[in-house]
Amino acid sequence: MSYSLRTRSLAIAAALVAAFVLAAAVLIVVDHGVDSRRADELVREGTTAWDLPERLADARHASLQRRLVLLGVSGGVVLVLALAIAWRVARRLETAQRALYDAAWSLASGRPMPPQLPAVGYGADFGQALAGIAARLEQKESAARWLDAVVDSIGEAVFVTSEDGGIRRVNSAAARLTGWPVDELCSMSLTSIIAPQDREGFALPDSVPYTAELTFRTRSGQVIPVALTGSRMAGEDPQTRGCIFVVHNITDRKRAERRIRYLARYDSLTKVPNRLQFQHSLQQAMARSRRAGRSLALLYLDLDHFKEINDNFGHAAGDRTLEILSERLIAQLPKDTMLGRLAGDEFGLFVENLPAEEDSRPALATLARELLEQLARPFHVGNQEVLITASIGVALCPHDADNVIDLIRDADAAMYHSKQNGGNSVSFYTPDMSAVAVERLMLKSKLRRAIERDELVMLYQPKVDLDGGRVVGAEALLRWRLPGHGDISPAQFIPLAEESDLISQIGEWVLRRVCDDYRQWQEYVPLPGRVSINLSLKQLRQAEFIPRCRSVFEDAGVSPEHFELEITETTLMTDARRMIRLLDELRAMGLHLSIDDFGTGYSSLAALQQFPVGTLKIDQAFVQQGAISRDNATLVRTIIEMGRNLDLEVVAEGIETAEQLAYLRELGCHLGQGRLFGEPMAADALRDILVEQASGEHRYGRLFA
Repeated sequence: MSYSLRTRSLAIAAALVAAFVLAAAVLIVVDHGVDSRRADELVREGTTAWDLPERLADARHASLQRRLVLLGVSGGVVLVLALAIAWRVARRLETAQRALYDAAWSLASGRPMPPQLPAVGYGADFGQALAGIAARLEQKESAARWLDAVVDSIGEAVFVTSEDGGIRRVNSAAARLTGWPVDELCSMSLTSIIAPQDREGFALPDSVPYTAELTFRTRSGQVIPVALTGSRMAGEDPQTRGCIFVVHNITDRKRAERRIRYLARYDSLTKVPNRLQFQHSLQQAMARSRRAGRSLALLYLDLDHFKEINDNFGHAAGDRTLEILSERLIAQLPKDTMLGRLAGDEFGLFVENLPAEEDSRPALATLARELLEQLARPFHVGNQEVLITASIGVALCPHDADNVIDLIRDADAAMYHSKQNGGNSVSFYTPDMSAVAVERLMLKSKLRRAIERDELVMLYQPKVDLDGGRVVGAEALLRWRLPGHGDISPAQFIPLAEESDLISQIGEWVLRRVCDDYRQWQEYVPLPGRVSINLSLKQLRQAEFIPRCRSVFEDAGVSPEHFELEITETTLMTDARRMIRLLDELRAMGLHLSIDDFGTGYSSLAALQQFPVGTLKIDQAFVQQGAISRDNATLVRTIIEMGRNLDLEVVAEGIETAEQLAYLRELGCHLGQGRLFGEPMAADALRDILVEQASGEHRYGRLFA
């Protein structure tokens, strides 16, 4: 009961008692006064002294009855008032108790506090205490809700466990990770989620933070790799002790790691081991063969003219070609054979368990030919039919080499020997091949510095009019004058230049040097004639070739019409439609065009007429055999007649004897060149011949007398 209500209740009760006592006292005093007055009245009425006591007693008795009635009535009124006051107090007590009971029950059950708590009177202080408790609980609950929101917003799965590993609390990310609802997770142990193979290695953390990578098994049975970090929660209250774990799904990371490991060992395009993995496997295979006393063979395979596929059809077609060819190789390989991609279009494969005491070369040659046959089968890339061949070099362990590096080097040298023989063939390693391979690598390295060191030299072979012996031009011939090696012919270093992408730089150097020489000749002879320059397929395929040619002619101040570009028949037929477009642009610039080595390709007369060429050059092999071979003579005659009918100029190459000259003149060939008219010469020597000719002296007149 509150202090104010208790005080008011006691005051009201005391007032009622005081009033009742006061009323009784008043009645007594009044009664005493009444007796005196009544005695006086009885005496006046004549009552004798003898009757006076009796009469006073009767009057006093009657008065007493009246006072008792009055006192009873007063007591009843006081009692009624007291009962009313008690009822009202009890009513207020019951209402306050009910409000306090409801508030306490709501507080205990977590419901909001009712607003009808007594503010004054009975229960007010207790209500204020409950309201304070409710406010503090609301603050704690608000903090708990905020903490729950924070934990639930974490993208990583969070598990809070008891000291024995039972899960007490999780966030929504944990439910998404495992597939179990939150309420089910809170009835499980953490170890029940861990995959069986990782449970033995898992332990609840002590005072030190715990980290581990293990696997979780989800509700659906899926296994997920996770990174787990845990720490212990200490406290005086046993209910707050336990562990907290943050779990990160590392599926993507594991997948990336597997991809990285795969790419470190395997070629992503062909799905075969790359060079590093192949060398590692080859080293292991060589060790096994050595322990078993067996032999091992390494086949080094390189595709012939693979760059032409990239240049003609694009790199996507080249990639698809490599995929198809690697699939064919894998399908054809026997047991105990491994294939690897060593470089762009180079593959290696080794065959184990070969008998050391027997010659395995026949069997290996058969395998190599089978591989070449599979590779040579035509296939389609898009709408294009592709034909490709390969060159294979074979080296044996331990016969040729007993370590990986030397074995690959020897097989590579044998492969290059196959290429030198025309490709689409197999060669077994011999010691002299190493010297050739080393020489080739040396030349490729030194070729990069040839221009800087001014080692390239331009020579000119005169073109002679076979009708009268007059020099009407020349062919520009490039030589590499390497110190200690002498002159190196283009047949040796031009393929190296094309492989190392130096052909563009060398081609521009040649064009500038020829233009400079021609401008100097013009200072002595106004019309030195037409100079022909050899052009490779690699140069024609460069997008900047035509703009670069135009720029060189403008810089040198000479007209393109004084020059002729020589293109082989094979180059023309590689991509006829594209080649026609390029040659039309060159012809529009003023350049003359010539087909070099005509007769060695497979072009028809109809195909020949498509190209804007003005000159045919008969290959020297036909010229040199024409005077002694009927078949070659017929071919030479046909070419000359074809040129005459098409209004084309015909040039015979490789004239070395007077008999050949006479034979060609008889057939009506227009022009000729060869050693009969002298070796290729420097620009100054050709200038002197032109100056002599301008003065009336003909250097080669005696040959036409």
